[in-house]
Amino acid sequence: MPSDHVVTDAAELRAILGAPSERAANKDRHALHAMDRRWLAHAPFCLVATSDAQGRCAVSPKGDPAGFVHVIDDTHLAIPDRPGNKRADGFHHVLENPHVGLLFVIPGRSDTLRIHGTARIVRDGDYFDALVVKGHRPRLALEVEIETLFYHCAKAWMRSGLWEHDAWTPGVMPSRAEIVKAIEAPEASLRQLEAHYGPAYAEGLYRGG
Repeated sequence: MPSDHVVTDAAELRAILGAPSERAANKDRHALHAMDRRWLAHAPFCLVATSDAQGRCAVSPKGDPAGFVHVIDDTHLAIPDRPGNKRADGFHHVLENPHVGLLFVIPGRSDTLRIHGTARIVRDGDYFDALVVKGHRPRLALEVEIETLFYHCAKAWMRSGLWEHDAWTPGVMPSRAEIVKAIEAPEASLRQLEAHYGPAYAEGLYRGG
C-alpha cells in the first residue's frame, strides 16, 4: 500500500532536507557561457522533459552524433527531430504547455548540464542545413529559449555506477524483441521481431520521417 507519510508543504520539506548551500542555491544562470557551448558541442545525448496542460509529464531521449544540438545564440538552441514512432508526445505537450527541461549527457561524465526554458516547434530555419546527419534533414526542430541553466551534481550518477562497465548487466532483461512480443505485439512471431530489431533497425535510424 502507498505510504501515508506524505510531505504536504515547503516548510516541512525544508525541515527534513535542510537548507542548500549558498553556492547551490544561487548557481542558476540565464545565458550560455563558453563552457556550456563546449559541453553542448561534445554531448551526443539529451533528455527532454515536457508536460501537457494538465501537468501529465513525459521524458523523451534525443541522440545524434556529438554536437547535434544547434546553438542559435546565448539564449536559444535547437534540437533536431529524427524519424521515430510518430507518437510525438513531447511535441503535443509543447503545443499545450511550452515549458521544458533538458538534461545534456556526455558519456563517462557524471555531471550533466541542465537547462530549463520555453519551447516552440519549427518546421524550417536558416540553420536547418546544419542539422543534417547522414543525409537526413529534419522536418521539425524544437527551439528552446533558455530561462535558467546550471551544472547538475554528479552524485546520482556516481551512486548508480552508471558508467562502470563491470557493473553493466544488459542480459538481466529479455531482448527488445522478446519484450515487444510479451507486451506490445503478442500476435507477431518472435522471429519476425528479432529480424526487425536486428541489424536492419540500426541501418534505418535516419530513414523516413
